Amino acid sequence: MRIVEPPGRVPSSRDQSSPGKPSAPWRTGRRGTGRRLAGRRWSERVRLRTQVLLLQCAVVAVTLASVFAAFAYSNEHRLDREYQLRALAVARTVASEPSVRRTTAEFSAANNRPGSGAAHAARATLAEGTVQTVAEAARVRTGSLFVVVTDDRGIRLAHPEPSQLGRKVSTDPSGALAGREVLARHHAHLGDEVVAKVPVYAPGSTTEVVGEANAGLAASAVQAQFLRVLLGGLGWLVVALLLGVAASAMLAGRWKRLTLGLEPEELAGLVQEQEAVLHGIGEGVLAVDTEGKVTVVNDEARRLLVPGAVPGRDLGELGLTPRVAEALRSPAQGPVMAAVGERVLVISSRKVLRDGRDLGTLLTVKDRTDVESLTRQLDAVQAMSSALRAQRHEFANRLHVVSALARGGHLNETTDYIDTILGTGRLGEALPGIDAVRDSYLRAFLSAKAAQARESGVTLVIGGATWVEGALAAPVDVTTVFGNLVDNAIEAAQHGLRAVKSVEVELMTEDTTLLITVADTGDGVPAVPADDVFTEGVSTKNHASVVGGRGIGLALARQIARTGGGDVYLAEPGGPPPSPGLPDGTRKAGPGARADIDRATEPVSGGAVFVARLHDVMEADQ
Repeated sequence: MRIVEPPGRVPSSRDQSSPGKPSAPWRTGRRGTGRRLAGRRWSERVRLRTQVLLLQCAVVAVTLASVFAAFAYSNEHRLDREYQLRALAVARTVASEPSVRRTTAEFSAANNRPGSGAAHAARATLAEGTVQTVAEAARVRTGSLFVVVTDDRGIRLAHPEPSQLGRKVSTDPSGALAGREVLARHHAHLGDEVVAKVPVYAPGSTTEVVGEANAGLAASAVQAQFLRVLLGGLGWLVVALLLGVAASAMLAGRWKRLTLGLEPEELAGLVQEQEAVLHGIGEGVLAVDTEGKVTVVNDEARRLLVPGAVPGRDLGELGLTPRVAEALRSPAQGPVMAAVGERVLVISSRKVLRDGRDLGTLLTVKDRTDVESLTRQLDAVQAMSSALRAQRHEFANRLHVVSALARGGHLNETTDYIDTILGTGRLGEALPGIDAVRDSYLRAFLSAKAAQARESGVTLVIGGATWVEGALAAPVDVTTVFGNLVDNAIEAAQHGLRAVKSVEVELMTEDTTLLITVADTGDGVPAVPADDVFTEGVSTKNHASVVGGRGIGLALARQIARTGGGDVYLAEPGGPPPSPGLPDGTRKAGPGARADIDRATEPVSGGAVFVARLHDVMEADQ
């Protein structure tokens, strides 16, 4: 930008020696702009609650001032009217006095016009007359400024100053002499006054006016009373103003507490950030306040936990699973696994505190369903891999024996060894009864679980009624359900009190349905309703040994089974071995379970028996 010098200005040496710098007018403009910006910044620095407090105080002050002005105006007119009526009452009292009416009528009838000497005699007579006596008595008694009585020509018959008797009144008497009552304010030689004028009627008449009676009250008395009323009102005004300011301050303080000391622009920024964060992450977020009301929930939390969750709903109305509800009620230190519907979730909860104030609980949810599915597939592959490694190792050992016999020239021994191998059937069939299972997944899985059981000091037995001829159509679901049941049984037998530690499994098929029965020699399950062992978070084992806690395996197995229309249930709870001298009884089985148990042999007894029905997991016959 090129700066144009104003006409008549000679550039100074400073301007010439500093090329590129703006000239003085430009710098002056910058200073003005800076002052305006500084002013705006100052107004922005004032907190909104302070602005609201000042505005409320101003509104209260203006309102009270308006009320006080109206109060003063109405009281001024009220007092003026009150004193006028008081003067009117005094004038009426004097005008209705019979002696005043009679004397006034006599003076009017005599048409007395005093001359110079007669006037003085008349004033002396009037000063001691009845009218003057009555008027003065009324004035003194009522505290009036004056009480004046005149005849029908306006000549004073009574006056506080005797020198004014016999003279014409200074104000117009025509209104009262015409029979009207007159109220007015006058400025007379006695000062500002509130005056009332009433006609004086002749004795026995209500129409013949023979004079007038005037009563006046000092305007200063009205003003003094008005000031007393104003001072009283002003005191109440100050009290009301202080109460208004105090209420405004309390409201500003409550605003500060409710907004946690944040300004509106900060709150708006937080809302925008919250919306961006809540709806931009792949985790579910659910927040509840200290009263158990939902305050924040994002779309992912609705998808994973409760589709109908909205802010304001009570936590008990959401239908959360026991483990999720417990995590909200008692925030844990670490993540917890939870099964919700067909999904496996990792939930974390923590208390939200600000300045030592408990604001509620925040729950974050991560979907691990896909990860768990991949984990189950990996477990199945690892089981098959373990079985294949065992077969490979066994096959290598046999080849080594055959090679050694052949190299040593022991032809007959070699032939006998080969015949022995061929007589044992397929390689790796060391597990009795495994030949009744044709599916390669199940065979590998059983072999791997048998090896796992042996490592734990437990014997895995295949029941005599086992028969699986077809192939699995859903190997991942089957191995997940089957694996959870077998793992629980192995652990129960391992830690049981019985000397025999074994687990028996039976597998049978009906078309595309697979029936699994798992029994163990453990100490059974606690004396709880049969369905409670499938409740998420319920476990008889030590939770600290597993990250995220236990109590999810059976719940997950049942959910997988029920997803396909099947079920997993406790057929026999079992129990610990009896004490010496007590019978070894068992508890009553769950409803509908006996028919499934009778289909299997019972070489293993005493512990719990679980049954699983998995529909549409076998390939249909072609």
